Amino acid sequence: MTQEGRAPGDAERARHALERAVACAERGTPDRPVVLATADDLALLAAADSRPLLDRVMMGEYPDEGLDALLAGGVLDTVLPEVKALVGFGDGEWRHKDVWKHTKQVVSQSVPRLEIRWAALFHDIGKVRTRTISPDGEVHFLGHAEVGARMFDKLERRRRLFAADESLREAIRFLVLHHLRASAYDGTWTDSAVRRFAREVGPHLEDLLCLSRADITTKRPEKKRRVIGMLDELGERITLLAAEDAKIPPLPGGVGDVLMARLGLRPSRLIGDIKRALEAAIEAGELEPHREAEYYVDFVAEHRARFALPDA
Repeated sequence: MTQEGRAPGDAERARHALERAVACAERGTPDRPVVLATADDLALLAAADSRPLLDRVMMGEYPDEGLDALLAGGVLDTVLPEVKALVGFGDGEWRHKDVWKHTKQVVSQSVPRLEIRWAALFHDIGKVRTRTISPDGEVHFLGHAEVGARMFDKLERRRRLFAADESLREAIRFLVLHHLRASAYDGTWTDSAVRRFAREVGPHLEDLLCLSRADITTKRPEKKRRVIGMLDELGERITLLAAEDAKIPPLPGGVGDVLMARLGLRPSRLIGDIKRALEAAIEAGELEPHREAEYYVDFVAEHRARFALPDA
């Protein structure tokens, strides 16, 4: 016994609690009794020892059962109290869904990639601190994504679970912070807005769309189909616009300047009209694309009437 009259921490007990959660997540059935680990037990396990086991829980075929095992074993209380706070939060009161049940479902519905599964676990932790009730009884969680990202930062400073994998830590934080953005798409965004969204989310685009799809836990099939349809449409528009933007212009840069210099033209709408007519001729196969500027200017000079130019 310690001087305070408590049993000393036991690292093996902590490891057994985690290993039981792994078994539940990977096989779906608890093949061993609950092992309750104390804070002292878990304090003896370094992040380097606990993270691999937690990753296996997150990546298991039955992560919801693994998470319940972490809860039963006392691991959430000590290692992830921000997640533990979700347990029972909601549960029908104030007319909003049980956030713990929702979180487990989102994790289970997520594609098995570490950054997405971990982000799914943390994506709503900010709701506990942001719930407000309007006078008409409506529940709001304004700013919960931003608050959740800051809570994740604090958790990481305390536990340093992802200290050895900075790219994973940054990806999880980004997904938590931005998890609502893709679901805001409603089909009315302009091409410029879609391009801006794609540019701002950058390499996290596919993960963010995957998390948004997993975040749909409605029991109404029609609503689920509609939301997934919007996310699919957003992804398709981003792909099409990227392909369009990646095309090499058929005309070389500076062809307008050469046109003006060679043909004695002044800056005007006519220059744009000529360039569009040349692009149409290229598309029709009449001219070759990606040639030097003089090639196109020669063609214009030989067909002045076609381009509404007076005779030389």
